[in-house]
This record gives sequence, C-alpha cells and structure tokens, in this order.
Amino acid sequence: MTLLIVLIILAFIFDFINGFHDSANSIATVVSTRVLTPLQAVVWAAFFNFIAFYFFKSHGVADTVKGMVHGNIITIPLLIGAMLGATVWNLLTWYWGLPSSSSHALLGGFTGAALVKAGTDAIVMDKLVKVLAFIPLAPLIGMVATYVIAVIIINICKNLPVTKVDKYFRRLQLVSSALFSVGHGGNDAQKTMGIIWAGLICYSTQHPDAPGFFNVKEGGALPTWAAVGCYVAMGLGTMLGGWRIVKTMGQRITALKPFEGFCAETAGAFTLFLVTSLKIPVSTTHTITGSIMGAGMTKRLSAVRWGVAGNIVWAWILTIPASAVMGAIAYYIFEKLA
Repeated sequence: MTLLIVLIILAFIFDFINGFHDSANSIATVVSTRVLTPLQAVVWAAFFNFIAFYFFKSHGVADTVKGMVHGNIITIPLLIGAMLGATVWNLLTWYWGLPSSSSHALLGGFTGAALVKAGTDAIVMDKLVKVLAFIPLAPLIGMVATYVIAVIIINICKNLPVTKVDKYFRRLQLVSSALFSVGHGGNDAQKTMGIIWAGLICYSTQHPDAPGFFNVKEGGALPTWAAVGCYVAMGLGTMLGGWRIVKTMGQRITALKPFEGFCAETAGAFTLFLVTSLKIPVSTTHTITGSIMGAGMTKRLSAVRWGVAGNIVWAWILTIPASAVMGAIAYYIFEKLA
C-alpha cells in the first residue's frame, strides 16, 4: 500500500509540474499578443484545463498509455521509476527554458524502465509506433491547419480596417485560448491517469482484498478521484506558470498579432481534440509550436525564427531517449532499495 501511495503522490506531482512546465503552451500566444496579462492568462488557462474533465469522459488516451507496456511486466517500482525519470527531465528542461514535451518525457520514462526490466518484449510495439508517428505529425497538422485558417481569415477580412480586425480578434482569442486549454488538459492529464490506472490494476491483482478506493480489476474503469486529481494538479501547476518557456514560445519563434494568435490556438485546439478522440497521446508543446510557425509562415518564411525552432526540435528529439535513460536508472535504483 505504501508504494502505491508513493506512486499516486508522484503522479500528482508530475501533473503539477506538467501544468507548470506546459503553461506556456496555453498562454504564450494570448500573452504575446497582449490580450491578457500573464496572471490573467494562467488563471484562464488553469480553469479550462480543469473543465476538460467534463469534456473527455472516455479516458482513451489514458488507456493507450496504460497499454504501452504489457500488463504482466508492470510493477509499482517500475511505475515509480518511470515517474521519477520523467519528472527529472521535466525539471531540467524547465530550468533550461526548453519547451520539451512532458508527454514524451513520461512515455520515455515508462518505456525506459520497462526495457531495463524485461527488454523489448515488454513494450507493446504497435502502440509505441503510433505515439512515435505523431511526434512529427502533431506539429505538422497544427502548422497546416493554422496556415489554412489564417489564409481564409485574411481573405475574409482584407477590406476591413486593421484596427477593427485587431479589436475583433482580441476578443475571439479568449475563445481560442480557452479551447486550446481544454484540449491541453484533456490530452495531457490523461497520460498521468494512465500510470495511476496501471498502478491500481497492478496492486489490485496482487491484493484482491484491497480497499474499494484502490481496487481496480483488469479491464475496470479508472476511478473518478484519480481523474479529478490529475486535472486539479495540472490546473494548479498551470496557475503558477513557466515564464522561461513563455518567452521562448510567445516571442522568440515569431511575433504574433491577435488574429494570428487566434489562428494558432484554434488550429492547436482542433489538433488536440482530433488526436484525443483517436486515443493518441501527443505533445501539446509540439502542437502549439507547429501552429505558431504556421501563423508566421502566412507572412513570409523568414518571419519564423528557424534557429530557435531548430533548438526546440533538438529538445524534442532528445526527450524520449533522455527520459528513457533516466527512467531506467531510477527504476534500477528504486528496485534495489525497495
């Protein structure tokens, strides 16, 4: 029971750090266009992170995460190692100001710990391949969707005064940022739910007489308290914000006007709602970065600071192997001490 409690606490801490680390995903555009102040933006985003609980009831993404490693391989120490490895990588990238993916840090930590325990046979390859495929696909979908939306809006509004367009889209950006925050909460919070879900099933299998609060049979539904806890933890983390990453995401990739921020957020929200309905865990960081690039491309290719974007891509490439190594080390050490 003690190890299960430790796992649940670590999972909530990770979700808190996830919200803290990824707050820039939800608020970078709305802050950089000065529609909201940073304080207003984080409260706005945190509220809609939590509201996602009422939009996404199926927990399909959580089920995908839970199923990435074969059930007979999963143990509580393995899951704790995965959480520790992902958390360390998240904190390092936050300190360095890199908008890396919390999602891929978690998946990397999980698979890294499983590989140390049982080798490649531990991994459910078809699910892993699906997740890996969306590393490039998520930002690409966001980029293309933003570009298409922006071109349509430019043509609709081409005869309107710039001040009027700016006024309209400053208001509309409140809606688009809210939608993106819902998508962010709905996809990201479910990844940690998947780890808790796997832990509860593992514990219940070993302790059939576990209290009803913790007793989740194989194939059983995720308890409501676990889902609510993840959304609350993420919302609180978002409220504290990650100002280093806000600067990178909102100012250094490209300068944004309110209508461009609206396009990026709307396209990002569309992408997140789409992949969540497909039960695919993706990086919200990847998604909004691609969307912001798409907004910059509507002006000219040189409007996007590709050097900054290149550094971000390197962070993406490094995240899964780096967090896998950390997850493997954490599991090995914890298994020896447990």
